[in-house]
Amino acid sequence: MKKVAFHTLGCKLNFAESSDLARTFTQNNYEQVSSKEFADVYVINTCTVTQVAEKKCRNAIRQANHLNPNATIAVIGCFAQLNPKEIAEIEGVDIILGNADKHKLFEYIESKEKFDEHFKEVVPIDNVKEFVPSYSFEDRTRSFLKIQDGCDYFCSYCAIPFARGRSRSDTIENTIKKAYELEKEGKKEVVLTGVNIGDFGKHQGEDFFGLVKELDKVEHIERYRISSIEPNLITNEIIDFVSQSRSFLPHFHIPLQGGTNFLLERMKRKYNRELFEDRVRYIKKVMPHAFIAADIIIGFPGESEEEFNETIAFIESLPLSSLHVFTYSERPNSLAINFEGKVPMNIRKKRSLIMQDISNKKKKEFYENNVGYKAKVLWESDNEKGMMYGFSDNYIRVSRKFNEKYINTITQETLEHLNPLTQSFEIK
Repeated sequence: MKKVAFHTLGCKLNFAESSDLARTFTQNNYEQVSSKEFADVYVINTCTVTQVAEKKCRNAIRQANHLNPNATIAVIGCFAQLNPKEIAEIEGVDIILGNADKHKLFEYIESKEKFDEHFKEVVPIDNVKEFVPSYSFEDRTRSFLKIQDGCDYFCSYCAIPFARGRSRSDTIENTIKKAYELEKEGKKEVVLTGVNIGDFGKHQGEDFFGLVKELDKVEHIERYRISSIEPNLITNEIIDFVSQSRSFLPHFHIPLQGGTNFLLERMKRKYNRELFEDRVRYIKKVMPHAFIAADIIIGFPGESEEEFNETIAFIESLPLSSLHVFTYSERPNSLAINFEGKVPMNIRKKRSLIMQDISNKKKKEFYENNVGYKAKVLWESDNEKGMMYGFSDNYIRVSRKFNEKYINTITQETLEHLNPLTQSFEIK
């Protein structure tokens, strides 16, 4: 039996798509193995958000070559879409597919195996109108369900619209069918994912709120999480519904990106920080125990010492639970690559460490504020040194002694014993 290995970089959307591609291989008599093992086919699903992600792509290609010099190596996804010529120069790469064609990966692999054909031409993403659904499958308890792809926002720092194309999404009807498929597989939790999920349905007369209401009716999916959603697209209507929902959890990820209105305007974001603050505070008003994470880019061109200090003050004033801190990285094709006022890299990294420290304090404070909270915990993990782990409805990590009967079950627990070393509440 032939072996295939996937090395996936970047966002949860990439992981959902890799999982879908992997199922095609296993349905055609391939065995899926770790990317650190010998395989006949290596698939590297790439990311282009940062230079670090691109470096990881090159390293993954070299590792695959080292493990099996005769393997077929396919590089797919965002970095492949934007930099096919650069990838083609790396020794050992046989197939390069951008986001337009990567869902046809198995067909290309078959052609390569039969006819020794190499495919290194990438279809322009501008031509893509089709939405290709997918969901992750490997996790025993949770699945990431792709509901939307592409983006129409063209923020000045971002190359994703050039890598994934314009916004497009599934229909409510088809998404509900996918949810029922996951229910039959015994999944207890589904995470809705995409590039800009709040844009769901806008080209077909539907909307994200309509989808949320219909998904809430799928009885045996007990938990839904909303992945990253733009501040201007998460309405009070959606927040109110989640607060009363049967299955949507009090867990939000809302990208801020810039901590001052000057930076937000330069970034070409669709909101000001007053709107962001309004959304965060409204969530906390109707769901006091809600977990709210935010993305923040540090070192964007024009971020003076004064702007950075203003960002710190704004972040510290908000009831956020955690930050995803990104050190600004110049992206080819993005508008900001030509902006004046570049921040030296050493300053970017120093400021990022400061912001990460603020994030750590925010998370610690959030956990401490939840001592005594009666949480519904989905137990997810297998035996890890005698322990097992899960997450509460409001995304707090919880641990207990391993007992197989709890895997993929939901129990109500009172959060009392916080272990600062493991950053989890221990159930005695």
